Amino acid sequence: MPLPTLQKLLSSTQVLLRSVEFLWCRERYMIARQLTQRFKAYYRRAVAHTACLRPKEAVKDFKTCCKIDPGNKDAKLKLVESQKAVRQQEFFAAIEVGDEPSAAAGLDVESIAVEPAYDGVHLGNEMTQEFIDDMTERFKNGKLIHKKYVYQIILAVKKIVYNEPTMVEVEIPKDVELTVCGDTHGQYFDLMELFRLNGAPSDKHYYLFNGDFVDRGSWSTEIALLLYAYKWLRPNGFFLNRGNHETDDMNRVYGFEGECKAKYNERTFKLFSESFSALPLATLIGQKYFVLHGGLFSDDNVTLDDIRKLDRHKQRQPGQAGLMMEMLWTDPQTEPGRGPSKRGVGMQFGPDVTARFCEKNGLEAIIRSHEVRMDGYEKEHNGKCITGKHHSIKTCSVFHANDFFSILGAKVL
Repeated sequence: MPLPTLQKLLSSTQVLLRSVEFLWCRERYMIARQLTQRFKAYYRRAVAHTACLRPKEAVKDFKTCCKIDPGNKDAKLKLVESQKAVRQQEFFAAIEVGDEPSAAAGLDVESIAVEPAYDGVHLGNEMTQEFIDDMTERFKNGKLIHKKYVYQIILAVKKIVYNEPTMVEVEIPKDVELTVCGDTHGQYFDLMELFRLNGAPSDKHYYLFNGDFVDRGSWSTEIALLLYAYKWLRPNGFFLNRGNHETDDMNRVYGFEGECKAKYNERTFKLFSESFSALPLATLIGQKYFVLHGGLFSDDNVTLDDIRKLDRHKQRQPGQAGLMMEMLWTDPQTEPGRGPSKRGVGMQFGPDVTARFCEKNGLEAIIRSHEVRMDGYEKEHNGKCITGKHHSIKTCSVFHANDFFSILGAKVL
C-alpha cells in the first residue's frame, strides 16, 4: 500500500494528538520523519545536479521530491526550471553544428557611427593607454563604452589569442615582474584595488590572468573588456588563460550571457563566446612553472608535449571528458592517487600525481586557481601545487582577485 503524503501525515497527527491517541501519532510521525529524510536527500542531490549542469538528473530527483511531498511549491518550481534547462540544453546541442556562422559575419565595425553625445575617449585602429585609462574611469562611474569599441576590442583580441599556442611559453626578463591572477569573477573594484596595490600592467610588470574573468559578479563585461584592452595594448606582456567559466554552459547559468544582453546586446555575448574558445589553456613560465586554471590529468602519461600538440580550435567547448575539460575543471586532493570530483565534473588528483607530473616534465610546480583559499593561497602537495591568491616565486607572484578584499580580508602583499 502506498505511503500517505507528508501533508496528510502531518495533519492527521494533529487530529490524533487532540484525541490522545499517542501511539498512532508516534508511528505516523516516524513515517513522516522517514519521508522528510528521503525528501531532503533527493532535493539536495537535485540541487547538486543543477550546479553541475546536469538538468536531466535534476529533473528525476525533483520529480521524486514532488511525489514524496506533492504540496512542496519549491520542489515544483525547481522541477519546472530543470525541465526548462533540459529543453534549452537540447536546443543548443541541436544548433551547434560544425561551422556555425561567426557572430562577426556581416558586421562592418567601421560603418558604425559613434554619436556626437558620446563623452568618452575615442578608439582608433590601435589600443592606447589613454583609452584604457578613460574606460577604467567610465566603468568606475557606472558608464559603458560604445558598442563599436566593444566590437573592436573583442575582435582584435580574438585574432591575437587565436594565433597563440595552446600552451604559451614565456621567458621573463630579469628586470621584469610577473603577477599571476586567479578568478576575478566580475569583481571589478577588487581588480582596481589589485592594480592600485600591486601596480598596473607595464613594460616592467607583466600580468597573467588565469581564467574565470566572468560570471557571478555584476561587472563581468567591464572586467573582460579591460583585460582584453590590456591584451591588445601589450600582447607580449599581458597573458590570458581560459577558465571553466569562459564556456557557454557556465555563462548561460551564472550570469555573463544575461549581463552582455542587458548592457550591450546578444551579438556581444556571441563575440565574447568565440573569443573565449580561442584563448590558450595554459602558460609555461621559464620552463619551470606550469600555469593552468584547473589541474592535472586522469592519465599519468600526459606531458607538456601533449598540451603543445592539442588543437583547441577543433573543440570550442570543453565537454565532459578529455584534456581540455581536465585542464579547466580538476582539483587537488590530500590523498594519494585520484578520486571523484566534488563538483561532479572532472576528478581530483593527489600529491603523488603532481610529483610524477613535475618530475617527468622538469617543473618546479604547477600554479592553478579554480578554488578559494581562506589564507589567500596555499602550497599543497609538498610545494608542487600552488593554489589561490598570492604567492611569491622568484619573479612571479600569484593572486586570486575573487572578492578577496570585501569578503575574505586576505592580505595581498
